[in-house]
Amino acid sequence: MRKIIATGILSLLIFAAAAQNKIVDGIAAVVGENIVLTSDVETQYLQFRMQGSIQGGNQARCDILKNQIVQKMLLYQAKVVDSIEISDDQVEANMNQRLQYFISQMGSEKKLEEYYDKSIEDIKDEFREMIREQMLVQREQQEITSNVNITPSEVKKFYTSIPVDSIPMVPTEYVIGHIVKIPPVSPKVLSATRQRLKDLRQRIVDGEKFSTLAILYSQDPGSAKKGGELGFYGRGELYPEFEAVAYNLKKGEISEIVKTKAGFHIIQLIERRGEMINVRHILLSPKPTTADIRDAKNELDSIAKMVRSGEMGFEEAARKFSDDPDATNGGMMVNPATGDNRFKADDLDPNVGYAVKNMDVGEVSQPIPTQTAENKKAYEILYLHKKTEPHRANLTSDYNTIQNWALEQKKSEKLQEWIEEKRKETYIRVNPPYEDCNFAKKWESNLK
Repeated sequence: MRKIIATGILSLLIFAAAAQNKIVDGIAAVVGENIVLTSDVETQYLQFRMQGSIQGGNQARCDILKNQIVQKMLLYQAKVVDSIEISDDQVEANMNQRLQYFISQMGSEKKLEEYYDKSIEDIKDEFREMIREQMLVQREQQEITSNVNITPSEVKKFYTSIPVDSIPMVPTEYVIGHIVKIPPVSPKVLSATRQRLKDLRQRIVDGEKFSTLAILYSQDPGSAKKGGELGFYGRGELYPEFEAVAYNLKKGEISEIVKTKAGFHIIQLIERRGEMINVRHILLSPKPTTADIRDAKNELDSIAKMVRSGEMGFEEAARKFSDDPDATNGGMMVNPATGDNRFKADDLDPNVGYAVKNMDVGEVSQPIPTQTAENKKAYEILYLHKKTEPHRANLTSDYNTIQNWALEQKKSEKLQEWIEEKRKETYIRVNPPYEDCNFAKKWESNLK
């Protein structure tokens, strides 16, 4: 049950499902003063079928309807009882995040607009309130389970309660260190790049359109084709140096040159809504020369030889030579999905995965090409610190994973207790064709 609730709240495919909403509508259920539409059930059913998340027909629809009823209960609790508020800025940021995901999946903003036969702004208008409600439901779930904790004895009890042949398998996991060298850009190239951007700024001041020059010259692939427009972002979501300037611009004003990790920018403010800003920019990223790149690779090759020979330990070499922030952690790579140092094969960049697949523990790789978060060319050497073979989860090797499983189960039980309590005091009626769902008669109430 919890899995379906979480999926319904967080799924980024809500746009795709709703776009296909061509179902003859009706009222599937009444929950207090709220209703669940037949289309609410059927579009989510189609969505899950496309994802391969469910099989079967009627039972899956019953599960979805039950989930929708619970969401209406949570929404009422969040809005009326707990007075939880989601700001317009938070909704806008969530909206932009979802839209960026779908734009990347569709290939371009234009293709997304063609799919909906609507402009981006019309898409936002259609789904803004739906997203606000999803965020409220998610926040209420967090409120209900916020005080749920798990003790070591509960983790052990949870683990021992699982039949041996049902204990999940843990796939191969890697703990990997790396040393990164980013080829430096010569002062001459930096100066020339800055001058090019200065010239572009002057052309805009003299009357040329910012958006046209962004399309022609900006080296930000995500925004260049949109005339440099980034869309709405809140504080803390862009480079600090970029934000410091952008938030102080007047509408239509063009900034002086701003330097960030990505390169050099000029910025124009399009619109500000509270703490959300929409700007366009032109980015020029100075590039290292071929000789600079070759020198970085050769330097890494020398570092690898020092580590292999025992002249210097890997962690010391990482702290001394690496250009990556992870160097302070002895060069150990951090998995952004989990926050720890363990990676499954699917979590790794394909080049890294291919390299470590055939490495022995303690081995250091040859330099391999990579890219930084700012899409700068770089080289890295890899150090395979640890590798675990596929195995059934156990408390010795996989305590954190098992602890998370146990905590999620305990939160699920807490949520179920809340649902049982609230449904007894909530008017619920389930209409055809869902009245034969197993939960329907039990959940229906004569409360007025």
